[in-house]
Amino acid sequence: MDKMSDDATSPFIPGPRAMVKGAESGPLAGLTFAVKDLYDVAGHVTSYGHPEWARTHGVAAGTSPIVTTLLEAGATLAGKTKTVELAYGLTGENVWHGTPTNPKAPDRFPGGSSCGSAAAVAAGLVDFAMGSDTGGSVRIPASYCGVFGIRPSWGAITLAGTCALGPSFDTPGWFAADARTLLLVGEQLLPFEPGGPDCLPAGPLLKPEEVWINCDPAVARAMLPALEATQRVMGTAMRMELAPEGLHTLYENFRCMQAEEAWATLGGWVTRTQPQFGPGVGERFEGARTMPAEKAAAGRVFRRRFQHRMRSLLQGGAVLAYPTSPVPAPRLMADQAEQNAVREQTMGATAISGLGGLAEVSIPAAVVNGAPVGFSLVAAAGRDRMLMRLAVKVAEELGL
Repeated sequence: MDKMSDDATSPFIPGPRAMVKGAESGPLAGLTFAVKDLYDVAGHVTSYGHPEWARTHGVAAGTSPIVTTLLEAGATLAGKTKTVELAYGLTGENVWHGTPTNPKAPDRFPGGSSCGSAAAVAAGLVDFAMGSDTGGSVRIPASYCGVFGIRPSWGAITLAGTCALGPSFDTPGWFAADARTLLLVGEQLLPFEPGGPDCLPAGPLLKPEEVWINCDPAVARAMLPALEATQRVMGTAMRMELAPEGLHTLYENFRCMQAEEAWATLGGWVTRTQPQFGPGVGERFEGARTMPAEKAAAGRVFRRRFQHRMRSLLQGGAVLAYPTSPVPAPRLMADQAEQNAVREQTMGATAISGLGGLAEVSIPAAVVNGAPVGFSLVAAAGRDRMLMRLAVKVAEELGL
């Protein structure tokens, strides 16, 4: 099979653009957006990052309700963006469609799997873009590309008309160049929340020490101004231990459950079509195929306990604050061993919201070694709008 080569560094998928004009008026009128190529748009192929998926699925009969909602609110669709093959990766590499250039750090990966959506916003090609987040696929590209990004509470927004990976973790998410646009999009997509438009999380602000210790020291230092800005809004942060069993335990339980779900969701197609995969993706699917059932079952038990812990900790209005990614984006020449090490280190932190079903916003807070790094605020499930309003306040404090 020949690799697709059309505009290999563009954030948009090769071929004709899926472009749809939005309503003449509405809260998003005048804004443009893009969608990750796992959202259906009627009359267009959803390729899910792989030409074999496109060949075996054909054009979409209907449009994802998320896309329809945005169009009805006045936003205009400018195209579909690249994703990692079947969304199973965290760097943003795609050997078939091409890896999008990271506009803020061209010698580094853009982050995956919502690589194209983050890159399109970072390049100023659209005002906002939809991605999806299973294990960090909005938060990490947001951090690597220096834009705002949100993983909403799990289940808050329908994923009808989208391709699945790990359904008990899959969450739509979006990117924007500024916090107010991030909030404006959320007001169209998210369910109603109690409290007025000025309502913020009640606090306290919590600083989970193990997440900060997990970071490269330069990243932790670079995040201190963002933490100080958040403290000016919410009060002094309280140091605490979030995961006494260790971040690696969170990562391992997440990994086992995600793998089992990925094979249950996509294994039939992989077995039937025997597609070629790029570096790392095939190995992850083979690991998913052979995942011991008892490991995934133990992960589900762990997740129930962890969710109970997070509800007890956050339900009163507390907010967690920590670096989104422990290191900047890996350089494009990084080998698989280095990429895998970054993946494991990173997903120990991203698994907090993934396992907890929590809302998380990444703010483009700093630059380390010439590359962006994000600062995350995390709130209880169902506090998405309040969390984005807090992000607006923190961004103002930072002068973003």
